[in-house]
Amino acid sequence: MNSDLSAKLEAARSTGELLQSSYDNLIQLLSQSDNPLYEASIQWLANQGEWKELNDRFFKRLAFGTGGLRGRSIGSVVTPAERGNAAPDARPEHPAVGTANLNFYNLARATLGLVRHLKKSCSSASPRPSIAIARDTRHFGIEFANFVAKVAAENGCDVYRFSEPRSTPELSFAVRHLNATAGIVLTASHNPPHDSGYKAYGSDGAQILGPEASAIIAEVEAISGERYDPLPTAAQGQIHELGSELDEIYLHRLDSLLLNPELVRAQSDLKIVYTNIHGTGGRITPTALRRLGFSCETVSAQDVEDGAFSTVKSPNPENAEALQMAVEQAEASGADIVIGTDPDADRMGVVARDRHGKMTLLTGNQIGSLMLYYRLHALTEQGIINDSNREHAVLIKTFVTTDLQAAIARHFRVPLINTLTGFKYIGAKLRKYEMQIPAELRANYRQLPDSETRRLRLEHSRFFIFGGEESYGYLGADFLRDKDANGAAVMFAEVAAWARSRGITCAELLEELYLRHGVYLEGQHAETLAGAEGAAQIQKLALSYIEQPPHEIDGIKVASIRDFENHEIHDEEGELIPKEKMVIIELEDGRTFAVRPSGTEPKIKFYLFQRPPADCQGITPPEALPAAKATAEKAFASLREAVVADMHARLGQMA
Repeated sequence: MNSDLSAKLEAARSTGELLQSSYDNLIQLLSQSDNPLYEASIQWLANQGEWKELNDRFFKRLAFGTGGLRGRSIGSVVTPAERGNAAPDARPEHPAVGTANLNFYNLARATLGLVRHLKKSCSSASPRPSIAIARDTRHFGIEFANFVAKVAAENGCDVYRFSEPRSTPELSFAVRHLNATAGIVLTASHNPPHDSGYKAYGSDGAQILGPEASAIIAEVEAISGERYDPLPTAAQGQIHELGSELDEIYLHRLDSLLLNPELVRAQSDLKIVYTNIHGTGGRITPTALRRLGFSCETVSAQDVEDGAFSTVKSPNPENAEALQMAVEQAEASGADIVIGTDPDADRMGVVARDRHGKMTLLTGNQIGSLMLYYRLHALTEQGIINDSNREHAVLIKTFVTTDLQAAIARHFRVPLINTLTGFKYIGAKLRKYEMQIPAELRANYRQLPDSETRRLRLEHSRFFIFGGEESYGYLGADFLRDKDANGAAVMFAEVAAWARSRGITCAELLEELYLRHGVYLEGQHAETLAGAEGAAQIQKLALSYIEQPPHEIDGIKVASIRDFENHEIHDEEGELIPKEKMVIIELEDGRTFAVRPSGTEPKIKFYLFQRPPADCQGITPPEALPAAKATAEKAFASLREAVVADMHARLGQMA
């Protein structure tokens, strides 16, 4: 580092313009690397007085958490060195420099740490671990995937790499099908275009957690920089390309999600408009729907795999704007439903017509409840779930997912388990149920047809029927271990076909649930607090609900507080819930809200719930439903307003 830059950094640190943590991480990066891009970018930002940008880039070292890494790969301010030869309106030539950013520096550390852990864990019978690698359509996806594969192979791992973009669920499936030791997918899911991410999976195809995650994190933190010496050629791993042959195997397993093929064939004129919002879902979902007999058209302008997601403000299918082009196409073609998936196709959003023909955006809670309801109905009607085995079936949802699903489960007398947010916890349950099958019977479990694995689970452990979270993630089988929008599209299309066979819409099917169980309403408020300052605010705000909990909200006293970080909380199977920075606050009138910092975005999230009284026996007569919905909507809106006002008051006290 030259003396001019050193003086500027020291002066900014002494005045407080540069945080001490930012200064320390900056100095460490420059001392560990001779990459000219690093010093050139930092020098330019210092010369411009861009101390906020430097703090946002260096206030922390991007931590390898239980789900991997996620951060900006394009800075808020792009330096000339990062821009390189790229045009001003194009993706920069190089990713953003910074210890808090997703770039080659952090990818090297993460991959080296993961590889070292895998090699320590391998038995003498299989000394060379293997890693399956996929990427979505995001900026730097090709470069990041190739780099990660190179680091893994040069350090002694065999690599199975998808040569083109593929979805996160297909990566999970590939890990299991190939019997790989681990998996990596380069994705930031539905985040803005400037973000990238790195998710790590264990040998069971689920995201890594628990002791193994801690061991990997320790290995990553022990790595000081990005440099490494490749192993001798003979000791290096091989890189194998994956493509359409694995797509076909995955598609075949998706076929098994359909519970009533005859029903679908009878409703073959049901029209679906599908959009992948410039992501990976177009590789699988349209094919899966069409081969099962659904009529599916796509949005050609959004079929393009584009890391800028150029036709939307955000590639998030929970937002109406992201699905607007598909809705307009559905209006023109008379389609019944719109299905959209995010860039890595692990989340699915739906717009469906109501009884008046109006296209209506469904929430993640509503989508999941409809799929859960139909799958329980169909499996019960077919006799697959019956009085002799229903206690061996299971549904799984997160604590912040609607309790309407719990009411549906009670109606069908099937157990329901609550987990923390994150599909890794659902994946952990599925691993547990698989391992409860006697070893001699599960020797070739991954190759068995679903009917046989279902028989084994119903007899020896638990048959997983459906799992989901309010944030538009769903899973209907255990042949992969993460949320799967490709499979969810198949499952929801069958729900729409079932409703149509009965002469009703999906919206009316939802009303059927309200009539039986009462009106459940849910929503979310997410407060974005970006950068180094925002990260500190998020932590202080979350802590305030523990140290200064509210005594009343919206004029109603607080009845109970569940503190998931400091209290011991057990799930319905008696297992201790891992510690999490989340608080669930219930009011005396039954309204509830949860507070939780996001694990993947610079946000703190508030989950809001309006539910009927505990003794609700449904709504009668049916004509009373509009009034019941209006009352619930008023109470819910009032709760939202009060919670947001309380949050702003707390932020004001921190200023």
